[in-house]
Amino acid sequence: MKVMSVFGTRPEAIKMAPLVKKLEAAKDFESVLCVTAQHREMLDQVLDLFELTPDHDLNIMKPNQTLSMITAGVLTGMETVLEKEKPDIVLVHGDTSTTFSTALAAFYQKIPVGHVEAGLRTYDMYSPFPEEVNRVLTGHLASVHFAPTVKNRDNLLKEGVAEDKIYITGNTVVDALLNVAGKPYEFEDDILKNMDFENKRVILVTCHRRENLGEYMMNIFSAIRDIAQEFNDVEVVYPVHLNPKVRELAGSILSGCENVHLIDPLSYQPFVNLMAKSYFVITDSGGMQEEAPSLGKPVLVVRRETERPEALAAGTVKLAGVERETIAAMARELLTDAAEYAKMSKASNPYGDGTACDKILEALRGVRDTGR
Repeated sequence: MKVMSVFGTRPEAIKMAPLVKKLEAAKDFESVLCVTAQHREMLDQVLDLFELTPDHDLNIMKPNQTLSMITAGVLTGMETVLEKEKPDIVLVHGDTSTTFSTALAAFYQKIPVGHVEAGLRTYDMYSPFPEEVNRVLTGHLASVHFAPTVKNRDNLLKEGVAEDKIYITGNTVVDALLNVAGKPYEFEDDILKNMDFENKRVILVTCHRRENLGEYMMNIFSAIRDIAQEFNDVEVVYPVHLNPKVRELAGSILSGCENVHLIDPLSYQPFVNLMAKSYFVITDSGGMQEEAPSLGKPVLVVRRETERPEALAAGTVKLAGVERETIAAMARELLTDAAEYAKMSKASNPYGDGTACDKILEALRGVRDTGR
């Protein structure tokens, strides 16, 4: 079975890398890897970490690229690659513009699509933007759906997907996380190298989503500044996204706080190790809602909603919203209420045990053997 895996951004690469490695090692699969480089530098960091060499690289990233540019670049670039390779199935991940455009390109050539991390929904087409629409449209184009949880499966069933086309696998990000977290590592960044993780409580922050730009992001950064100024045993570490708008806003609000450290984006290995040493996480990322609980770290999600309600139900995650006072109050609670912190940090991660890739390979074998 010839399986082509396609991804283009750092989050996709992290979650697909362990799956590609499994496919490469399996004797009954022919693995082909294509990257679009919707992100370039951050994607290459993950490829290097997992020792992956793409068979095809569309290299589409351009300065100030728009969603239309990404979509058109991937759609036309994948046409040539798919015509050459003629895979039996194309695997895409999640909800990026690369994901949707690749699924559409495969559909145009009547090549089956397998959707990894299928069935996540907020039911708000503009939040997250454009991810919610990307994953819904990809779901309509896919032939096989690898859903992380029962809830994700149920979302797909409600949309009319046949039950025998859905496989519950857990999330491959747990596979990637456990693989990387198990390796010895020492920080190279000077700030992290000299951080007193023993005596300070480190809050790891990530914030970059389009729908948070502007007032919401100002609220988030202001709440973080409030907490940093209130607790002298807290150190905030924020690897700032490369988006110039995010960097400008973060600098204007947070750069004056001596216990807030604005650093450049980290590659995956130091990022995982920083997460493992942190006290808790404040984020608008989707993946971190799955990753941090595997390391016993509470997560405050600075968004209006989440497509990962399983984490809310399990108690590993709290939805902090985008209002300054609420975010600060929830962070303050984790810093002052030991019982609440313990409840969140010891809750069970609903996203699997690190065997998602094995489950996906077994599902692919079933698809191959039965022709479904």
